[in-house]
Amino acid sequence: MEELKIGDTVTAINKTGKYIGEITDIRPQHYLVRVLAVLKHPMQGDLHNPKDADVPFFHERKALAFREQTNVPLKMVKPYDGEIPDYGQSLKDAVEKLKGELKEDSSAWALQSIRNIETLEKEYFK
Repeated sequence: MEELKIGDTVTAINKTGKYIGEITDIRPQHYLVRVLAVLKHPMQGDLHNPKDADVPFFHERKALAFREQTNVPLKMVKPYDGEIPDYGQSLKDAVEKLKGELKEDSSAWALQSIRNIETLEKEYFK
């Protein structure tokens, strides 16, 4: 396993989202990663009851913001050596991909997720 260091460009999975970022600190159990692009937008709803719309609170989950820093467990961070896309365009692409997947699913969870994503789009792309 390659040793990662501060300044390395990596992919990082945070909850259900996936990002390209830069390691800014190394902690005993985590890397601190500064977000530079979005590869996969987080799923909507309750993380403890995935794909279930019948939950007490259906969470609206935003993507991490450009240059936002987040602690990511060591095993969820991998080296990245490709081009780093523009954050705004990567967010748009990730949202479109998620919406496309949700539109193929007619479940109550998918329908609520689409409503959440449409609300987020208004905030993201003012």
